[in-house]
Amino acid sequence: MNQAHVHYGISIEQTTDGVTIPKSYRVIDSFNIIASGRSNVNFAVVDKSEGRFVAAPAAENVIIWDLRMGDRKLTLRREKFEVTALRVSPDHLHIAVGYADGVVQIFDLSSRTYYDAICSLALHKNAVSILRYDAHGMRLVSGGLDTELVVVDVVEQAGRQRLSGHNAAITDAHFLQRLVEQDIVVSCSKDTQIKFWNLETQFCFKTIVDNRTEIWALAFINDLMIAGAGESGMNVYRLRKRDANGQTLETAVEGLAIDDEDTISPLSVSNCGTIQRAGKGRTVNMVADPNERVLSCHGTNDLIENFYICTAEEAKNRLAKRLKKARKKAESAAPDQDEEQLSKELSLSDEIKRLESIKTKQKIKSIDVLLGENKELRVLVSLANNSMCLYSLEASLRSRKSTEESSVKVLRSLTRLGHQSEVRSVCFSNDSLAIGSGAGDSFKFWDRDAMQCLRTVPTDYILCSRFVPGDRYVLLGMKSGTLLIVDVGAADIVEKIPAHEGELWSIALLPDQKGCVTGSGDTTVKIWSFELIDAGEGAASTKVLSLLHKNTLKLEETVLCVAVSPDMKYLAVGLLDATVKVFFLDTFKFYLSLYGHKLPVLCLDISYDSTLIATGSADRNIKIWGLNFGDCHRSIFAHDDSVMSLQFIPRTHMFFSCGKDGKVKQWDGDSFEKILTLPGHIGEAHCLSVSPNGRYLVSCGSDRTLRMYERTEETIVLKDVQEEEREQLENEQLATGEDNSVPLLPGLKLPSRKTVGSEQAAESIMECLEISKQFELDAEEKPEPHPLMLALQVKNPNDFLVATLVRIRSSDMEEALLLLPFSIVCDLLERLPALITQRPDELELLCRVTVFLFKVHMKPIAASKSMKPLLLKLLDLLKHDVQQLRDVMGYNLHALSLLQTEVEQREGVQLFREATQARKQNEKKRRQAVKRRIQIQMA
Repeated sequence: MNQAHVHYGISIEQTTDGVTIPKSYRVIDSFNIIASGRSNVNFAVVDKSEGRFVAAPAAENVIIWDLRMGDRKLTLRREKFEVTALRVSPDHLHIAVGYADGVVQIFDLSSRTYYDAICSLALHKNAVSILRYDAHGMRLVSGGLDTELVVVDVVEQAGRQRLSGHNAAITDAHFLQRLVEQDIVVSCSKDTQIKFWNLETQFCFKTIVDNRTEIWALAFINDLMIAGAGESGMNVYRLRKRDANGQTLETAVEGLAIDDEDTISPLSVSNCGTIQRAGKGRTVNMVADPNERVLSCHGTNDLIENFYICTAEEAKNRLAKRLKKARKKAESAAPDQDEEQLSKELSLSDEIKRLESIKTKQKIKSIDVLLGENKELRVLVSLANNSMCLYSLEASLRSRKSTEESSVKVLRSLTRLGHQSEVRSVCFSNDSLAIGSGAGDSFKFWDRDAMQCLRTVPTDYILCSRFVPGDRYVLLGMKSGTLLIVDVGAADIVEKIPAHEGELWSIALLPDQKGCVTGSGDTTVKIWSFELIDAGEGAASTKVLSLLHKNTLKLEETVLCVAVSPDMKYLAVGLLDATVKVFFLDTFKFYLSLYGHKLPVLCLDISYDSTLIATGSADRNIKIWGLNFGDCHRSIFAHDDSVMSLQFIPRTHMFFSCGKDGKVKQWDGDSFEKILTLPGHIGEAHCLSVSPNGRYLVSCGSDRTLRMYERTEETIVLKDVQEEEREQLENEQLATGEDNSVPLLPGLKLPSRKTVGSEQAAESIMECLEISKQFELDAEEKPEPHPLMLALQVKNPNDFLVATLVRIRSSDMEEALLLLPFSIVCDLLERLPALITQRPDELELLCRVTVFLFKVHMKPIAASKSMKPLLLKLLDLLKHDVQQLRDVMGYNLHALSLLQTEVEQREGVQLFREATQARKQNEKKRRQAVKRRIQIQMA
């Protein structure tokens, strides 16, 4: 369990000599979540163990689960934004994670500092919908809900191409590295189109428009492309390389003049049928195993369908068998069919065989497949109820008899570590060591330190929960109005009390610890006392807890929350009519009515000294009242949606609140100021609980997480916190606006997005050039280096500029250079020759800066006569230095191949045999393509 990586927290307070000092809180971790449904799951390899570990999204984090041990192995963290896509690289060393704000982060799973992203790329305006690596893991294609695709160079850690053309959200994308030499990306979208993109030109050269409904998934197997659409059939297309050899030179040249998209397409695509799925509704996911032998898909229901893809030999055998059967049936069939006829009649049913389907117990969210030895197919499934299962089945051509047992087995399942439905209630035990959480299906006990589930009690829908003094029992209020008493040690329901006829919304313990109060939707408040009774026959010595009904208070409105003042004088009741009624506890005589909320009061709490009562309502306000006279001290607009829960911190006038906006906030009940905002939930926050010792806070929400916060010893200065929050808000807004178009280049679409980081980078370049100018002006007086130069440990302006450029993130570089005014660009270009001469070690970076600046500012540079000598000088320098660098690389490459030859001769083994053969094959194809091009040009 990784508790070492801490997020920023919030603050709490302690009382010292009558003065309240706020103390900071920090996030320890989130638990209860196994897999969230918005992103896909993937098999991962950790410590060279395949098939054992899986990467699953968990709200804003990614958890690597160990399926064998049923435990977390690693956690990859980021704040605020939910994970919407993830993909493990083909070499299993990296994992790319896409988030709801359009950012993609890449983590190194093999590194000791795996929790730090090796790069962060701002690619899309909103959520990332698909991530896919190429076969070598060198490039990554990312599709977003903003209808655009971005191709990323993983080594350079920067975007390479942005592909715009779809009219709706991208649903899937693949690199097509078969059949042709060109770099091609194939994408599909909700706009019903499949597009083929040439990455060199960044244009779409082919669009398939024969689907009537949205396309949700693509899969490539051998020369087949399968598209899963909005209906139950999946279209199958056959891809073929366009045969240039068959054309005469005249037709090839003529063909180039015809305005037809197919003349420039290196591929021909033909529809060769459909695969009918058994499940109804749209295809949600389609996954092929890495060896392309099996295809698995699922729809919006609970059925996974698997298909085996035959080899050419197997397909011919299946066809022969089918024809043999057909001949027997029809005696008048043709006598002998030759090989040509056989291959002509090869149909999809011969190439694709349906395997057994897997029926899950819940709706499926995503799948991943792995084909192991002995034709064992493993299917990893993440379900809508916050759980994961690993299934195994036999993937072979052998036909199964109807009487034969199914080969589908559940190998592993992760269910115990989290609730199967949304958590509605949380509570701390009286010793602050255990946490109880109640959901729609069960109640769980958690160890606070290890955050591990200790016990699970299956129940109906829980609305509220409380530990009884002594922590041996828990009281649960149900949606049905029943009150359950649960034995913690035995994890068993001791008694079901039919307490109310409507929903039991709230339970409050009496401060004398001798009973409790319950409030319900049947408009009654009941007071109960704790009784110990005999467990039953033959167990006279053991006593179990029971409740004895003492009194009932009948009201006119639904009761939503109840609280008892610590001095045992008052009973406060929050009602559906937006008022809070306060009664004397002993006589039920009416004392005060607190009205002012516009919508129902959902939560309330009374301070430790019985002087303040805080109420939270669906009108988004928290009101703080005096309990002596019922006067409203202050009304605070607290959350952006309904306030769901609030609780005072023991022995203080500070309290926490959470709302449907997902935020958890801390307030001061005396000064009415917000102390801090915690990193809260994604979606709604339902309930929170402060531990009796005030050190811990736990909250639950619609993102299926329980979040734990701990008090630190750091004291809070309110002004500093408010200043930080203001700065954070300012930093989130771009100073130069969202638009990143260039005035002289209207069509330029960079494969990156303008961020605060790129604005700051542009500022740092401008500041660096200004300091350098000043330094050079004062050079005769031998000035002291500027503090920034000292900080970067440089002594001259050239090193200072290189250090500034090196510090800019690769993904922000182009956006930063784009923001520079032309006068600064000229200044920078004039300094580049000296930089290239003095710092050949940073040649790649300087070369990239030079080329990009010339690309963007080509027109004004060409128009300026004074820039021509500089341009020629830069050209000579770069040519010379790049050639030198190529020579060094070539020298090293040949030296390594020489060493390889020596090792092979000595050991008698060929190293990298497969890679060498593949390279020879590619070289041969390239030479043929060049030859054809020359012939066409000559013609």
